[in-house]
Amino acid sequence: MEYLSVQGVKKTVSRLMKGTDYFFHRSYEKAAANMDAFLAGGGNSLDTAHIYCGGESEEVIGRYMKERNNRDQWVILTKGAHHDQHGPRVDEESIRHDITTSLARLQTDFIDMYALHRDDPSVPAGEVIEILNEYVKSGIVGAIGVSNWTWKRIQEANDYADDKGLSGFTFSSPNLSLAKANEPFWPGCVSADDETCAWHESKQFPLFSWSSQARGFFTGRFTPEIRDNADLVRVFYNDDNWERLERAKRLAAKRGVTVIQIALAYVLNQPFPTCALIGAQSADELHSCLEGSRIRLTREELDWLDLSSDSQKG
Repeated sequence: MEYLSVQGVKKTVSRLMKGTDYFFHRSYEKAAANMDAFLAGGGNSLDTAHIYCGGESEEVIGRYMKERNNRDQWVILTKGAHHDQHGPRVDEESIRHDITTSLARLQTDFIDMYALHRDDPSVPAGEVIEILNEYVKSGIVGAIGVSNWTWKRIQEANDYADDKGLSGFTFSSPNLSLAKANEPFWPGCVSADDETCAWHESKQFPLFSWSSQARGFFTGRFTPEIRDNADLVRVFYNDDNWERLERAKRLAAKRGVTVIQIALAYVLNQPFPTCALIGAQSADELHSCLEGSRIRLTREELDWLDLSSDSQKG
């Protein structure tokens, strides 16, 4: 397992990050076994959120860490300030509510990495930085970051932090995958485009990718004719992505690996620090991810997979 450093986090962060948006009390033993296996494989980072599984995701993690007495082995990323039925919640009261609730559910007094789950562009970025710095100064939160914010908003926030001598954002968690999204998965979601990736490269700014394997697009279960998954059709079905899939197949055959492993390697071999959020729920899926994380791709191969180059790699 490889690790990266994130400003504000005392421990290094495993580049495979365990997704937990299926952690329910009714399937606690499965969740606990998954975390045990992930830890045994070298993983130490968990991605959760105030809204995941109606709050049960954080509660299951808290129960697990208490039973195993292993809180010190984990780097926890949780997110808050997601909008609700009334609209955006990027404000001091909502952030305080969500952080307080998350701490209680996780049964901890410290969150390694805290991210705002959604943005509200009507709120000045500097105001958000001021709110979150109270939690950094008090020692409740280590690193602050965002999920589904544009790079321009992140830059605006960090320019304010630099000017005021405050802690800025040190990571971002948009979608990034070999398959490029036609439109957002859900309203307010952000996928990393070429401009975003160029900014991350110029700043060497860590990116934690959700849906890093494009929600199964590279598993071989889908073709242009198979259209039973409406969300996948809506988000990922386009001619360029089918070409990317074909190129991934050719490179996988050449390397003696699977196509889904090539898709994972694409995320982990970007020219800037990345973590890939994975949803592995079985031993085979976890093994595949661990093996995929060891694949090295050149910049030339990345460009070819991404249709930026037509030189032959198959």
